[in-house]
Amino acid sequence: MIRNQARLLARLRAIHAAIRDTVVAACERTAIEQLAEVVADEAGDTIFAIDRVSEATLLQHFGDLARDWSFTLTAEGLGESGQLTLPTSFEPERAELQIIVDPIDGTRGLMYQKRSAWILTGVAPNRGPDTTLADIELAIMTEIPLLKQHLCDTLWASSAGVGGERLNRLNGNTQPLSLRPSRATTIAQGYGGISRFFPGPRAELAAIDEALVWRVLGPAPAGRALAFEDQYISTGGQLYELIMGHDRWIADLRPLVDPLLISRGHAPGLCAHPYDLCTELVARAAGVVVTDERGARLAAPLDVTSNAAWVGYANTAIQAQIEPVLRAVLYEHNLLP
Repeated sequence: MIRNQARLLARLRAIHAAIRDTVVAACERTAIEQLAEVVADEAGDTIFAIDRVSEATLLQHFGDLARDWSFTLTAEGLGESGQLTLPTSFEPERAELQIIVDPIDGTRGLMYQKRSAWILTGVAPNRGPDTTLADIELAIMTEIPLLKQHLCDTLWASSAGVGGERLNRLNGNTQPLSLRPSRATTIAQGYGGISRFFPGPRAELAAIDEALVWRVLGPAPAGRALAFEDQYISTGGQLYELIMGHDRWIADLRPLVDPLLISRGHAPGLCAHPYDLCTELVARAAGVVVTDERGARLAAPLDVTSNAAWVGYANTAIQAQIEPVLRAVLYEHNLLP
């Protein structure tokens, strides 16, 4: 178990607040075109100018954190390896913890001021190279709001339970946040769907979505809609929507269509990575069912390169309605062996 877990959570919440405030300040004083400038390609993703703002703050504060805990830090912006050990005098195998961070999940939406982004952090006892998402014992996710937005949320989970807080940026006041996934027993008239953010595999993913909803709900009456979708380009944001009862199910299956892209002579697409999913503990602690594409617990290694597919259901009733149909459709599309 993680040592001094409550104290570590408090320190991480302070680090998240510092990153959030730094990024919001940068958005206030910098033009969208400058924040959206591509500055690097690292660890399988594009790094924008806005990412560098969060990374500098992250390194400063995690350096301070290393006075009290030793850890390997895994994050975007740490070069191709995506990892460093703090204090720097420690060998990775001697570190007490493994900490995985996404300083800004949802960069693309935030830099164009379309939608909130999220700071994501997961902490696991150091079990060496075998440490996975399933080993995370403490997780925290903090909203980076749009400039026009005065409320922003922080959610966390630890051995002490799950919690949340809402900050009013105008007066600094906070209030407890109730985490309440949907209790609906059907996807009818609710939000959900399959992630298809980028060109390339969208037609195939949309066909899977269509087939699934058709089988579960049947054809829609003329002039009516039976269900809705919301393509939130942030894995942390998608988990938040499930946690807060806004969405009933989400499936991000992008890694499954990579072989199809390659067979067509195209490069593999951009997929979710373990740092995008490092706060799935918060969702599970709140009552959301989170699995991989086969229905098993997520167990991706804590790195910045592995591709990860995942499915989230607001509750077990939604899981029972969707999971067997989804699996059947994936087999029919030759996406599961």
